[in-house]
Amino acid sequence: MEQINVTEQTYSKQGRILIKPRSVVKQNPILLVSNPIALRVSMRCHIPILMYHQVRDLQEKEHLSSLSVPIKRFRFQMKFLKQMGYKGVSLTELTPYLKGEKQGKVAGITFDDGYLNNLTNALPILNKMDFSATCYIVKDRIGKTNDWNPELSQQALMTQEQIQEWLGAGMEIGSHTLSHINLKKADKETARPEIIQSKTELEQMFGVAVNHFCYPYGGFNEESVALAEEAGYLSATTTQRSRCHTNEHMFKLPRVVVARHTLPHLFWMKLATRYEDKRRKS
Repeated sequence: MEQINVTEQTYSKQGRILIKPRSVVKQNPILLVSNPIALRVSMRCHIPILMYHQVRDLQEKEHLSSLSVPIKRFRFQMKFLKQMGYKGVSLTELTPYLKGEKQGKVAGITFDDGYLNNLTNALPILNKMDFSATCYIVKDRIGKTNDWNPELSQQALMTQEQIQEWLGAGMEIGSHTLSHINLKKADKETARPEIIQSKTELEQMFGVAVNHFCYPYGGFNEESVALAEEAGYLSATTTQRSRCHTNEHMFKLPRVVVARHTLPHLFWMKLATRYEDKRRKS
């Protein structure tokens, strides 16, 4: 087993320690950290929110499936988080860390769209690690498929009963609009019910507070941000790539995309280095 060395350090202009890995594991065993104290310092102001969609093994000749993470790889990623000292949490649990009210080594875990395989494949692994997560639900597609994109392999979305099972297991739901609309292209009259009504209807359907929102396709503008605040959400996530840093806008939160080809060494880089931060668009 090859060991990660994180002993080479550089410093940003703000004096934060940035860790440069000299080597990373290229196979699947749990990675080891030779200097965990230095790593904890570097992570203190860098909180990743992991963005997943599906957790499933792919069929042969399946196209456009980059956002489907194989079960074995997801299991490794969650085990790796725990080995590194992270606590995987929902957006509700993460919020006080984002606001600076609490400190600790945490990573937000989010799933977009509400796929059934989040329940069948991801939930048992999350439970085993004692992690929680937020699943963003497309309210008017509950129990249907991801038909907003016919080019993708059509996969089942959770039914109302299955979402209740997700909630009963200690997980959380957020809103992903009524119909998976691109809010950046929608006028205010169209966007309003997608953002506000989806919250109200999900709360009535499941009897829980729905405090977190996710912009479909990552598309948003200042009007949709204002509507999310007006609706009473506490946060909204985007597809902007980066870890979260001090003083992030709570309705423009960036995330760390985890895709099919996020291999172990890349997963580590996304968590512990500026790999994702450098890909943030201004």
